[in-house]
Amino acid sequence: MADVLRKIKQAEQDAEKQLANAQAEVSKIAAEARRQSVQIIADATDGSVADTQSTLDAARAQANSEADGVHSEGQKKVAEIESSAASRKDKAVAHLLDTVSSQ
Repeated sequence: MADVLRKIKQAEQDAEKQLANAQAEVSKIAAEARRQSVQIIADATDGSVADTQSTLDAARAQANSEADGVHSEGQKKVAEIESSAASRKDKAVAHLLDTVSSQ
């Protein structure tokens, strides 16, 4: 009978050890899962920031390109107006002198 009680006691101790080991393993698994989730979130955040920066850089480059095109067109129009004004100025001065001379 004592032998049976001793075996029961040993079985209980073995079960407690297995339970303690299982709880330790659960804690390790949970800690690793938390670490991995933090890493996944950090990676996703970094990727999102990089994608956003890339999108902003592309939009900025396109806007600068369009602004350069508008500036170039504006410069051409200014040159055309200056050229036209110069040729008309000579005619206006001649007309003014003719008008003043004829009076």
